Amino acid sequence: MTDSTTTEPEPSDSLKTFGAVHKAFRKRAGLTQEEFAPLVRYQPSTVASIEQGRRLPPRVYIERAEEVLDAFGVLRAAAKYATRQPGLASWFREWADLEERAVSLYTYENRLVPGLIQTEDYSRALFGEQVPVLTDAQIDAQLAARVDRQRLLTDRPNTAFSFIVEEYVIRRGTGGTGATRGLVDHLLAVTELRNVELQLLPMTRQGHAGLDGPIQLLETTENEWCGYCEGQRNGQLFTDPKTISVLHMRYAKLRSQALPPEDTRSLLERMRGAL
Repeated sequence: MTDSTTTEPEPSDSLKTFGAVHKAFRKRAGLTQEEFAPLVRYQPSTVASIEQGRRLPPRVYIERAEEVLDAFGVLRAAAKYATRQPGLASWFREWADLEERAVSLYTYENRLVPGLIQTEDYSRALFGEQVPVLTDAQIDAQLAARVDRQRLLTDRPNTAFSFIVEEYVIRRGTGGTGATRGLVDHLLAVTELRNVELQLLPMTRQGHAGLDGPIQLLETTENEWCGYCEGQRNGQLFTDPKTISVLHMRYAKLRSQALPPEDTRSLLERMRGAL
């Protein structure tokens, strides 16, 4: 793997094709979406989204659908060519695919709450501020992509997720008081997951190791480390050991400079009480 950037157009036809194939096998089995959904342990709305080409089918979903529909391996084969919907930026796709196989994922953010732990109201407020302005359909597509990624927190209970977020990012109040209240409640709930650690970097700290910008690091199942940095209209994947070493050192320092997880919860509870 090499360091890379990409600005290629975001394809969506492959998802629509997978959805059409899935629908054909479901109808062949004589099942409605409502009848099929409990058999694969997903909601009917998820089945509908997949068949409409609006959602990337999770791997576990594909395997269950293969078994239930006796699809002769066709769904599994079609899924190999399915790429994420337009809601996920093209330059982010490679990193998102690596997230699916990560055993450790570290994220430091000083601009906004990381996508994996956002709420729908918070995400919608962010998308509503984008320039150029997005259509309602584009916002819905981005929300669907974000929700699909967030399943990683529960679908991969053995993956260690670490988040360090600047305190002022939450205090900014993106989306208004109601959205902020829901966000804080969500963050408190997320921190109850055993595989998720959240630390806030307090506003009282005048300097820290993350002044150069956000940091994302992950460890693959092969115990290889990758880093990722994102700009205005592009992203860059890092695999060079020297670069990864620097990012590791900075993240380790940030962990020592941020509030411990238990103090972070206390601060979030105080924020919640003040809203």
